[in-house]
Amino acid sequence: MTPLAVQLARWTTALRFDEIPEEVVTSAKDRIMDLLGICIAAFDEDAGVAVRSLRDEWGQARPDSTFVRELDKGPAAVAAMVNGTYAHSLDFDDTHLPSIVHPSAPMVPAILAQAEASGATGRETLAALIAAYELNTRLAMAQYDAELGNSVFFEHGLHATSILGAVAAAAACARLRGMGPDGVANAIAVACSMGAGLIEANRTGGSIKKFHGGWAAHSAVTAAGLAAHGLTGPPTVLEGRFGLFQAFCGERWWPDAVTEELGRRWNTPLILYKPYPCNHFTHPIVDSALALKARGLRPDNVQHVTIGTALAPWRTIGDPIEQKRRPRTPYNAAFSAPFVFATALVGGGGLGVSVRDFSEETLADPLRTRIAEVCDVVVDEECTRVFPHRFAAVVRVRTKDGSELEERVMSSRGGPDRPLSRADLLQKLRENVGAAADGLAAACASLDGAPSVESLMAATRG
Repeated sequence: MTPLAVQLARWTTALRFDEIPEEVVTSAKDRIMDLLGICIAAFDEDAGVAVRSLRDEWGQARPDSTFVRELDKGPAAVAAMVNGTYAHSLDFDDTHLPSIVHPSAPMVPAILAQAEASGATGRETLAALIAAYELNTRLAMAQYDAELGNSVFFEHGLHATSILGAVAAAAACARLRGMGPDGVANAIAVACSMGAGLIEANRTGGSIKKFHGGWAAHSAVTAAGLAAHGLTGPPTVLEGRFGLFQAFCGERWWPDAVTEELGRRWNTPLILYKPYPCNHFTHPIVDSALALKARGLRPDNVQHVTIGTALAPWRTIGDPIEQKRRPRTPYNAAFSAPFVFATALVGGGGLGVSVRDFSEETLADPLRTRIAEVCDVVVDEECTRVFPHRFAAVVRVRTKDGSELEERVMSSRGGPDRPLSRADLLQKLRENVGAAADGLAAACASLDGAPSVESLMAATRG
């Protein structure tokens, strides 16, 4: 039987732009627009500052690829690392369900950096990126356990976004380097030894998760480069006895999901955009708070709040409750059900909650702090039943004047039942990049006719 990595490599190199449905191409262009907007908005985040400092310490030998918001260029792998760190720093990047991976954050920065270094056309770049989306989502579904109702990686504390993003993006980067099936297969195999990420920071703090997108992007470009220069990997790297899935999942993975309907069913348009810059599990809580506010609930009238969520999200956004009620940093606050509820109720910006709502100032806001202190987070059976195909919340509020209010959101905004419109995406982009929005949107929309990605990347420097 042909090894899985070889099958994926053959499909990746054989894919032609003209074979890809128009809706898939449009989706990929919009994802580039969305992701680059997030990168621009995250420039001043602590992780971005840290990774630029490391880059400057290394020095820049080859000015091949653009750093977002900067005039300078650097080696493709370093640009991918820097831009990929921005991409995941705000927790604003897209999500695939039910696998719970964030495909764009590691892959768009890696593939754009490699495309710029390789002189690829816009069509070549889009074809490579779409191939990566399709590989990523299928690798992710191979580790989704329907009986468990969760990602096996997630259950083990592993960040599938980083691990699998590196692998799928490596295949695309190898294609952009002009490598054939054997070279792409080796790039996949090399990347399987490079992707990494633990998600304990989701629970108890630390900013390392922001870097996972950057490390995966760096790994992808590096893996393709190493394969181009002769480094090889095992063809059975995915399914072998000591391969990636056995190592991370044991027997709980499904090989057929990797190649199922590859090239016939397109997953790219099904990936969900995020309306709010916080952990995706908190989004139905934002929706609940906004609905309660629309019903007339005043923040100063809140006496007690019970937030019901699914079991797996509870471990991320509700436990340990003492730390969730009193997050130590703005980034920790984005993973706190109590703080996110308080923020949305007090008055968020953007599409309901904005990047500006997670700052040292909002963290110290006495009204938000008081509401977060009276929040309990519990496991709700109905929310658990629909998870992870949908993210749900049941919020009950007892007011100071004796009222009992309840709001049930069984599918969060941006989810499969309530997708974001293009107008929503453009509003999000304007929130993130201000006056640069029109130029960036135009460059993305015309990418399939562009001779290179230079004009697109120039639009990120404003």
